[in-house]
Amino acid sequence: MSLYYDAVGILTAPSSPGGSFKSRLYSSRTLKASPAQVYALVIEAAKWDILLKEVIDQAGILKLEPKLTPLLSLLLVHDHLLAKNGIAATATHPLRQAIERHKVRLKGEFTKARVRRACATIPELKEAVRREKLAAQGAAANAVYPRWVRINNVRTTMENQLKTTFASYTTVDTLEELVVAGDEKQKRMRVDPHIPDLLAVAPGIDFSNSPAYKNGEIILQDKASCFPAYMLLGESWEKGDLVDGCAAPGNKTTHMASLLYKARANATGRRNVSSKIISMDASAVRAKTLQKMVSTAGADRLVTVLQGQDFLALDPEDPRFAGVTGLLLDPSCSGSGIIGRDDVPTLVLPVGKTTTPASSKKGNQSKKRKRNDTVNIPTQTPTAPTTPSPTDENDLSTTEPLSQERLLKLSNLQTRIVTHALSFPAATHISYSTCSIHMTENETVVRRILDSDVARRRGWRVMRRDEQPSGLRKWEHRGVKKEGEQSVDLSEEELQGCLRCWPGDDDGTGGFFVVGFVRDGDADIDVDTNGEKQSERSPSSSPEDDDEDGDQKVDEEEDEWEGFSD
Repeated sequence: MSLYYDAVGILTAPSSPGGSFKSRLYSSRTLKASPAQVYALVIEAAKWDILLKEVIDQAGILKLEPKLTPLLSLLLVHDHLLAKNGIAATATHPLRQAIERHKVRLKGEFTKARVRRACATIPELKEAVRREKLAAQGAAANAVYPRWVRINNVRTTMENQLKTTFASYTTVDTLEELVVAGDEKQKRMRVDPHIPDLLAVAPGIDFSNSPAYKNGEIILQDKASCFPAYMLLGESWEKGDLVDGCAAPGNKTTHMASLLYKARANATGRRNVSSKIISMDASAVRAKTLQKMVSTAGADRLVTVLQGQDFLALDPEDPRFAGVTGLLLDPSCSGSGIIGRDDVPTLVLPVGKTTTPASSKKGNQSKKRKRNDTVNIPTQTPTAPTTPSPTDENDLSTTEPLSQERLLKLSNLQTRIVTHALSFPAATHISYSTCSIHMTENETVVRRILDSDVARRRGWRVMRRDEQPSGLRKWEHRGVKKEGEQSVDLSEEELQGCLRCWPGDDDGTGGFFVVGFVRDGDADIDVDTNGEKQSERSPSSSPEDDDEDGDQKVDEEEDEWEGFSD
């Protein structure tokens, strides 16, 4: 029964500083139950909460069982009705008995709820509830968030995978066709029209035991997260070495390696790659995960990992970077676009008191809430109907609320990182991306970069839409000029060069932004007002930029190995 008390404690505790929900669970020293069990219970209960509230309220058990609270009843009824092994407690435990005394009534109300939704099976019911939740959160009720699978060309090819791992799959034309009648495990796939070697499959399909997954032949990576490497390298890359400046956990680094291998094989029929990738992360712990992912993907021969290296501390004139012509920059951001962000979910609770059971923690004072209250630790985006995605490299842990001041600080940091990249002597191509939906971190940063001294001196501009890789040219969602009362001074051509993804639409992605920068000029000197030559230099930091030094250190708790997935 400690499983349910631990879950209640996690859901009702004040938000802890730093780290995701999952990382805080695994680092907790107060849990008696397995962190994995607590995590699974909370996430699964959150998927069913509106239906469980309906069943519990209609059954009226909270009025009859004083030992139950709304939150505890929701967790217990979830396992009673939906878990394979039922409630994880002995048959004589008082709280299990408090639920099972009403099992006929609970089952009857559950059946009525299913009939009201015209669902013949549990999978159909789960899909109906998912749509209700999305509609309540303002997202498209028919939105599908598939499992995205990227083929790793370092180890295999799309042709080979279609003959092996996906040989039994049926090809469909739309994301909606991946899931039919609520069955999330049927073998259907869609070849993505925008990103090469990317497949979408039904969200419930598990690849964890697949040989292709274990061998690094396929990588689970969200579609939007594939945009930056493809924007930078395109279909071919014969332009020199590459840098991934904010790389952990490593999906974008391994994607660059995959694109290099494919381009080389297409051009010469051979798989030897001359370009090298230098990849780094400011956290030494996260850099270990980066190295592990690079090794599993088979990219050790062309990727050098600089462990614990802050990109802003690099000297662009260092001889190691003399051949670097392309840089990928995906710095810390607000994460406001992440679907299914790994935070404590908001649960809709049944009507009743929400006191913490006395037996769960000795000495705690019971606190009553108003009827119909929820345990409200809100996420910024709707919970996705897929399995929870692991921590993304963009997720900057912070105790600060997501205010305009916070966004401005992030914008300062992001601008510093990209303008630092502009000063690499041989650099000609850069991609900048965030998993944010906020203009302050996206189009505004683009404007600030273009206005920087180094961009003006060296002839940097936004990569035009007609210069982008063929798949990305077809992407319809482009940069925005206005957000509320905020606007940005970018030309239509520059806005067309910015790509946007929006959570909750019918494209199956979270919120994301990516833009490419290219350099037309090669003048590495400038002339000041006195006519004297000035050497190339990075832009000086403003006072407000100095506040961001601490934000380069991301939370090391979030570095638990999760496999290949964004």
